[in-house]
Amino acid sequence: MKKISPEEEEKRKTAIFENMSPRRQKHILKKGYENWDPFQEPKDPIDIRKDKTKRTTQSLVTEFLQTKDFEEYSNAYGRGVFELCLGLINNDDRFKGMYEFSIWYQELLKREGHE
Repeated sequence: MKKISPEEEEKRKTAIFENMSPRRQKHILKKGYENWDPFQEPKDPIDIRKDKTKRTTQSLVTEFLQTKDFEEYSNAYGRGVFELCLGLINNDDRFKGMYEFSIWYQELLKREGHE
């Protein structure tokens, strides 16, 4: 792909902005026109994002659930595993907190002789 000059990029940005609906323009202006980048590369689709082990969310979930007997888990359990896996791969603080609390709680139960 040919590299364009900053001046040409600004002309293109202005042209894109001017061809938008007034409502969309207002939304962009509210967040700041200078911060708006209409040329951003799209993020990877969720299904092809990979973790540090180079596994997709689906492969991690499948691999984990295969360690369980089918009777051991419900659809809700599987959905929970998927959501947590996706949250951790996306580095979402909410899911990192749940994960770290789970580890801490498991260690607490062991220390106090509940396992």
